[in-house]
Amino acid sequence: MYPRIQVNGAGNGVVTQAGGALLTATIRALGLDAALSAVLARWRKPLAIHDPAKVLLDLAVALGLGGDCLADIAVVRAEPAVFGLVASDPTVSQTIDTGRVLPPQ
Repeated sequence: MYPRIQVNGAGNGVVTQAGGALLTATIRALGLDAALSAVLARWRKPLAIHDPAKVLLDLAVALGLGGDCLADIAVVRAEPAVFGLVASDPTVSQTIDTGRVLPPQ
């Protein structure tokens, strides 16, 4: 779900969201991305581009970086080399709404 980051000592390709990169590495190492994707598979619409699990994990990363509302996902969206493709604000809202209307399993 997230790009792998290469580390070098050359001083180029500096990451401004190093804490977010650490969060995504932790998500990947714990297998949280794959597990959440499997659990939320029924949230995904047939032609959807964004995995609902990635949308929620991106929100969690935004919160970890100091965000306090859905729109703060823009901080994550601003670093595609670190966080990959990040859903638009309307897609984020629709994903959250999907979780509210689906009955529990």
